[in-house]
Amino acid sequence: MQTQTFHWISSFLEAQAAELGAATNTLLAYGRDLKDFDVFLSRRGSDFMQAAKADVEAYLVHCDAQGLAKSTRARRLSAIKQLYRFAFEEGLRTDNPAIQIAGPGQDKRLPKILSEAEVDALLEAARASGRSQADQTRNTCLMELLYATGMRVSELVGLPISATRGDPRLLLIMGKGGKERMVPLSPPARTALTEWLLMRDKQDEAAQAKRLPVSRHLFPSRGASGHLTRHRFYLLIKEFAVAGGVDPAKVTPHTLRHAFATHLLAHGADLRAIQTMLGHADVATTEIYTHVLEERLSELVLEHHPLAKEGKRKSAGRISSDGQ
Repeated sequence: MQTQTFHWISSFLEAQAAELGAATNTLLAYGRDLKDFDVFLSRRGSDFMQAAKADVEAYLVHCDAQGLAKSTRARRLSAIKQLYRFAFEEGLRTDNPAIQIAGPGQDKRLPKILSEAEVDALLEAARASGRSQADQTRNTCLMELLYATGMRVSELVGLPISATRGDPRLLLIMGKGGKERMVPLSPPARTALTEWLLMRDKQDEAAQAKRLPVSRHLFPSRGASGHLTRHRFYLLIKEFAVAGGVDPAKVTPHTLRHAFATHLLAHGADLRAIQTMLGHADVATTEIYTHVLEERLSELVLEHHPLAKEGKRKSAGRISSDGQ
């Protein structure tokens, strides 16, 4: 396998594990599928960087000719689509050759939903989680910023401390492909950020007194990256879920991003504004949240409306007849 190909696949799988909490078996399947696609491309004198829509379509025809099941072909296309979406967001490519290719009859999966009460439970758990006051203050800031802005986890953990100085009502985020966007902060997020900055300043003063270097990151770490890793934050948010009584299977950094969007939409926010805050290049990507909201509203009606229950529906019919 070429170095470039290995870098693409390994980086993609790392992001899937850290941001979406993909299971080990899922990651292994994605890895096998993408290696198979890479072999097919190499036979055509191409690779991940050069592949066009026609190459992806030819690969699907190849898979069909091999007699692969529809579910297997759908999974392979899903892996390719997600790889190229990741590559586009990371700036590895300026286009997505698989975006308009329809799968073999697979339904589009909607993102998992966290209720506002569940998010509140996660935030409360973060405030009480940690071995020290510094840990608790940092954890609170992490969660408040994530929920207030809908940032990608890579954007959150990699925030430079310089981006948080100045006006605390707005946060400058460096998105995928080097694109910057300004996102407003909620009052709880501003408070959490202010408290963490005070603690960070004290840490920097202590380091300078010992003639040690200070970190340029808002959430520093001793690791090679210099900041909290996506994987470490993924583990933290699972800990918050357990502590807060929220099903850990529902909670990943990405579901907090989904919660940000769906809760804003539920409270009347404009779809274009949500698109801008999420950093989506195309509003079509953001429109999935309208489907999430519609599905949730339908569930609420079926669960709680008195006429949705068969017994009461019959009773209502009798009342209507008596009244005529």
